[in-house]
Amino acid sequence: MPLLVMKFGGTSVATLDRIRRAAKRVGREVANGYDVIVIVSAMSGETNKLVGYVEETGQFYDAREYDAVVSSGENVTAGLMALTLQEMDVPARSWQGWQVPLLTTDAHASARIEEIPTTNLNTKFDEGMRVAVVAGFQGISPEGRITTLGRGGSDTTAVAFAAAFGAERCDIYTDVDGVYTTDPRITTKARKLDRIAFEEMLELASLGAKVLQTRSVELAMRYNVRLRVLSSFEEPSDDAGTLVCPEEEIMESNVVAGVAYSRDEAKMTLQSVEDRPGIAAAIFGPLSQAGVNVDMIVQNISDGGITDMTFSCPVGEVARAEKAMADAKDAGDINFASLIADTDVAKVSIVGIGMRSHAGVAAKMFQTLRDEGVNIKVITTSEIKVSVLIDRKYMELAVQALHDAFELEKAA
Repeated sequence: MPLLVMKFGGTSVATLDRIRRAAKRVGREVANGYDVIVIVSAMSGETNKLVGYVEETGQFYDAREYDAVVSSGENVTAGLMALTLQEMDVPARSWQGWQVPLLTTDAHASARIEEIPTTNLNTKFDEGMRVAVVAGFQGISPEGRITTLGRGGSDTTAVAFAAAFGAERCDIYTDVDGVYTTDPRITTKARKLDRIAFEEMLELASLGAKVLQTRSVELAMRYNVRLRVLSSFEEPSDDAGTLVCPEEEIMESNVVAGVAYSRDEAKMTLQSVEDRPGIAAAIFGPLSQAGVNVDMIVQNISDGGITDMTFSCPVGEVARAEKAMADAKDAGDINFASLIADTDVAKVSIVGIGMRSHAGVAAKMFQTLRDEGVNIKVITTSEIKVSVLIDRKYMELAVQALHDAFELEKAA
């Protein structure tokens, strides 16, 4: 039989009533002739509660036990979903990560999927099971310990199963009805996209859009998994949601597909750094080892062998970045006059595959921001995106102005 993967996020399974609603959607697909793999998250708020319990035990907790605790929320949801489907006379059973098994690395709390053998589930499908309800976000390490995939890991689980089992499609059910040109909470002109290319979705996800987890989009693009983002709270229809698909499946698209933003950014500047071969490695190596997620990087022109190096990172990682640079300076690996942290900035980006073949997109973005009196602090570009750092107080103004300037409320 053809196979679908359906993933339900925390808000979609937050209560028993919502689990019943989700189960009815699954039942409809079974009635349409599909076998279904359902990936479930923990009930809304449950993971945060479990993380809180772990953190209360002590500051330096064992990451292996952390995974054992926080993965339990998905187990509860999987069991409840399977029971609900059974009450509907749908042959279903729940599966925990180790039962599949979903094989991962041993990086607890941030494991990566290595392999999903299909034998166990396929055997049960052959014996009459119609729905496998799999606990998302979790797997098993080479040592046989429970692992978790990091926040948003259930999206990654769903796409990985769709790739491993050759699913016809992977439907991600959440609390929004698709992917929008920007955050509808910022501008009422935001438009739901019927389709978006993998590359565009990957950029939007990495730049702050919360609809899909970045790793899930990477996997979908690598294995050509057709993704559909839908709302659990709207009635199903053929044109519901947004399809994330290869660029070739999109006939016409706007030059710019969307405007993304990240509110909690920081701009870090190392002043008077020696400009010599290897200096970038001496700076960003320690930052990487400290777990600092560096994004935008700009080096000024050297003046007498001295330069300034600017980079951005999440505002919550500023203290780690400062310590990493201080330690590197104390060790004699680098020398700089000062490290200045600006923690009141935001990143705003425009994204679109049409930018490859259209000139003047960046110029239009900069002109629009200038007309609104928004000063740009840092700029980075790629083939399909332009990102800027600006003062945080202008973030919403910038998003609205750019959305209007590129007329994103209009379909191509």
